[in-house]
Amino acid sequence: MTLIQALVLGIVQGITEFLPISSSAHLIIMSDIFKWVEQPVEFDAAIHLATLFAVLIFFRSDIFKITKATLTRDPKDKTYRRLGFVILIATIPALVLGAVLKFAPENPFRNINVIVVAMIGWSVVMFIVDQVLKIPRNIHDPKDVTLKKGVHIGLAQALALIPGTSRSGITMVVGLVEGLDRPTAARFAFLLGIPVIAIAGVISVYDLVTSPELGVSLINLTIGFIGAFAAGILTIKLLLKFLQKHSFNVFVIYRIILGILLIILFW
Repeated sequence: MTLIQALVLGIVQGITEFLPISSSAHLIIMSDIFKWVEQPVEFDAAIHLATLFAVLIFFRSDIFKITKATLTRDPKDKTYRRLGFVILIATIPALVLGAVLKFAPENPFRNINVIVVAMIGWSVVMFIVDQVLKIPRNIHDPKDVTLKKGVHIGLAQALALIPGTSRSGITMVVGLVEGLDRPTAARFAFLLGIPVIAIAGVISVYDLVTSPELGVSLINLTIGFIGAFAAGILTIKLLLKFLQKHSFNVFVIYRIILGILLIILFW
């Protein structure tokens, strides 16, 4: 792995982990386009931890309130305690499907054909939900997400294990279906993603410590981590601000154009 490859993949991971355009798809695409060998497990661990730290730092206030409410059982903090419970239960579907794919002999979804179909197909769904369906969006705070709505969003998150789907994208879309406004759907999607990103990071670190030797230099790990962390923080901030006044149309257009380019290049 070269220094440029480490920097590019780190930044791509940091940006696409939080935008509704699929991080796994972009990492696969970048490797295919530039004929890069698959990044070592050590590098995966570094960029997963970087995006985890990015979301933890950005939402540190919410995380502190959820943790405090859960530990103290203060009646005044029951809304945050309930939010933590909703996130915990809603995470289960993704963990179950992720475990199945982790121990499967081969991931059947990890190919360009699946990425193209998911990239374009979910773009259409995103546009219909965001622009065509007239769903009342009267939930303006993640604390108001009920367990039923949270589980529905969590089920959608499990589908994001298919490359090209986008974890943040599909959870935001289902959030809109459940009556969340755009910024709230994004905030809940990011909070819901914390356990999944954390577990993915733990698995990557486990692969790292059980690896017989480092497959990438320390400088490349550092560059990849910094790139993913900085890009992640900036992306979360800009996306939440963007969604206060704008729709998902720019991401719909991007996904469709990328899907068409992939058809031209690889089909």
